[in-house]
This record gives sequence, structure tokens and C-alpha cells, in this order.
Amino acid sequence: MSEKKFASQADLVEKKITFEQLSEHAWAYTAEGDPNTGVVIGDDAVMVVDTQATPVMAQDVVRRIRAVTDKPIRYVTLSHYHAVRVLGASGYGAQHIIASRDTYDLIVERGAQDMKSEIERFPRLFRSVESVPGLTWPTIIFERRLSLRMGALEVEILQLGRGHTKGDTVVWLPAEKVLFSGDLVEFQTTPYTGDAYLQDWPTTLTALAALGPAKLVPGRGAALKTAAEVQAGLTQTREFVTALFESVAREARQGRPLREVYRATYESLHARYGSWVIFDHCMPFDVTRAYDEATLYPDPRIWTAERDREMWQALEGEPG
Repeated sequence: MSEKKFASQADLVEKKITFEQLSEHAWAYTAEGDPNTGVVIGDDAVMVVDTQATPVMAQDVVRRIRAVTDKPIRYVTLSHYHAVRVLGASGYGAQHIIASRDTYDLIVERGAQDMKSEIERFPRLFRSVESVPGLTWPTIIFERRLSLRMGALEVEILQLGRGHTKGDTVVWLPAEKVLFSGDLVEFQTTPYTGDAYLQDWPTTLTALAALGPAKLVPGRGAALKTAAEVQAGLTQTREFVTALFESVAREARQGRPLREVYRATYESLHARYGSWVIFDHCMPFDVTRAYDEATLYPDPRIWTAERDREMWQALEGEPG
């Protein structure tokens, strides 16, 4: 493999945005593999699920919401703590910001480091980053399950297990069978697993499938609008994280160093997944986390901007 520009700094192409209605109350804001935002329009208020990366970028979501409703945006729900998902929250003027206890704890522990790390990895996704007022702090913190009503509409906010992070949260509309999964599910887009629990993730996907979603808004990729598409998204994600961990664990058991494990795993997965969005961005982080989990670190280590660069050089740079 030739040396690649760090993370996604070379990705400068703007994506086409789609805002589409999935059910009476559910909408999806998607952008060809860039981070998605979900919108729930209840009888008396609006909920936004994941925020975009800056308040300025959030204004495009607000503009599209205002094209279909003038109801107040009362709730923002965070599917997890990553900066690209949460730093736009102030742009909605929401009364409540909802997150799981584990997500709150991760913001406390590593939110500042993650903010700096992600901004340097993917500058295009942080347009007008100067508009970010600081970390996003939840105002409602729940454990495992929170049910609320938006008029007659029942909304369930669920923490069904660890996967993409330990705090992963989904939003479920049981009457319409629409699920907003965050990055627990991706569609034709490479899962980022740098903060993941790879061995738990498939079990959590089984819990998502048990809800019986008819439609699903993944963290990245197109909205899934049929049961077959939902199944494809769940299956693709499961197969990727399983193949990743199995490849890395197999190489690690042979005592091979991380750089060799990375090269072998990259080649193993590239034929099937190399065309997926952000494959080359994710793989160094993904393999590093899988190697950690397979060896000495059951819990993800904190990524800092400095650690990002050191890892990238070690895996993608010329041999020393």
C-alpha cells in the first residue's frame, strides 16, 4: 500500500443531501455516507437525533425541518459522544439534550480529546468549526430506557448494548416501526470501530433486530426503507465487525506486531469492503482497536490528536 494522506484530510468533495419522509412522523437527513441526522416530528414538538458537527452545519437541518413544520425543536438525542455527532447541538435551541449515562461519562472522560482528534481527522465535516461553543452537555441522562410522548406519539430511547461505543443509544418509534440506530448500523459505509466493543457489537445488533424495524436510519449511508434493506444493513455491519475482529485476533495470536497485523487485515478486507465510504480512513483506527481488544485493552483507549498521528505514521508511513 502506498502512503496515504492522514485520515480524511484529502476528502474535500461535498456530498448531495437528501431529506426524506419515512413515515408519518420520521424523517432522514442523509448525505452519501457523511454522518446522518434523524428527525422525529411529533404532535407538539420535534426531536433531532444526532446533530451534525457544528451549529452552522445544523442550520441546514433546521432549514429542511422548517420547510415541513413550524413546531418547536424541543429535543436533541445523542446516539453517542463522538464530536461529529454532538457538537452541532447548540444550533437547534432545544430545551432538552438527551444521552445515556455511559455517553455522559464518556464526554466527561474524553470529550475534549475526541473533539480535537475528530476535527483534525476530517476537517470537511467541521465546516465553520469556530461556531462550536464547546462540548455538548446532556440535560437529561437516562439508563437503559427512556420513554416519552410527543403528543400522541410514543418515542422510546434505548440503550440495548455496547458496539460502536459503550454508550450507544437508539431512538425507536414502535407504532411506525422506525429505528434511528446511530453508528450501530451503517449501510455500504465502513464502520468506524476505534472506540468499539467489537465482541459485543453483534449481540447488540441482534437486540436491534428483535425490535422488528421496518425502516431504519443508519449512522451513515442511505435510509433503509424496506425490511429487506434493514436486514441488509444489519447483516453488512455484523459481517464487517466480525470479519475485522476475527482477522486481527487470528494474526495477534500468532504474535505478529501491529503493523503486520494491519497489512494482513487490510488486504483481507479490501476485496469485499474497499469500495465502501471511508474505508481507508477507518481501517488504521479499526485494526488498532481490534488489536487492543484482542490483547491487552478490553476498554477503548482515549484517542488524542497526537495518538492519531503516531498511529497513522506507524501503520501507513514508510518503515523506519
